[in-house]
Amino acid sequence: MFECVENSFLLRALITDRKRAEVDEYKVGDLVMLSTKDLKYQMVRRRTEKLMERFIGPYKIKKIVSSNIVELELPSTIKIHLVVNVSRIQRYIEQVEGQRKEQPAPVIIKGEEEWKVEKILNK
Repeated sequence: MFECVENSFLLRALITDRKRAEVDEYKVGDLVMLSTKDLKYQMVRRRTEKLMERFIGPYKIKKIVSSNIVELELPSTIKIHLVVNVSRIQRYIEQVEGQRKEQPAPVIIKGEEEWKVEKILNK
């Protein structure tokens, strides 16, 4: 009887472990991309959800709280808690030269970050 119980536990463990993936090991200073899955209410004015970026960043890891929780260095414009689960981040991969999208530096006006528009392409 004990063999059947033990076999059922082993079978259940095998079935459960098939769905689990290995977690990346992060270090302080690593660059990661943050998922926009929970940021939709902040990005309402941007575009439709279908065209919205899946990940934003890169952001630097400030502190490792535990094996599955990290603290990020986020800009003040993103109004979420700095501590996030590793399921919401993805390791940043450098882009190929010539593919990089350069972000202009923000201009600080009355404590808020703003960007200067050089010209409007479509009317």
